[in-house]
Amino acid sequence: MTVSQISVFAESKPGHLGRVLGLFDQAGVSVRGYSASDTGEYGILRFVVDKPDEAYEALRGAGCACAVSPVLCLKLEDKPGELLRVMGVLAECGINVVYSYSMISTYIVLSTTDPERARELLADQPVETIAQEDITRYVAERPDWKEA
Repeated sequence: MTVSQISVFAESKPGHLGRVLGLFDQAGVSVRGYSASDTGEYGILRFVVDKPDEAYEALRGAGCACAVSPVLCLKLEDKPGELLRVMGVLAECGINVVYSYSMISTYIVLSTTDPERARELLADQPVETIAQEDITRYVAERPDWKEA
């Protein structure tokens, strides 16, 4: 079983990710996971959404260069070595992982040109900044995530 991933090719400039997200919003599409990477002047935005057909049509209607492809979405146990185990199974079978990204609720990782300024700008917004120690102790506070 696979899920549909939408890849969007965009200039690596402020506002381009927001433009795509605005199109999704107008189409009533919720983002479940995404990855944004740049290659200098351009980048690739990859999305897993709840309504891939509607998202694709919204993007094409706005003239965006985009594609839909099947990808695997795995739910792993939160324990040391689990990701290593899965990657090992694929490697042993000669299957190359071209890229990967993680999805967890609405937690996102942002790499910005000015991380400290971005943090300051978001400090007054209704978002929570997660520190390294939060990541380390998160599982301990979520009994439903602990290994049985």
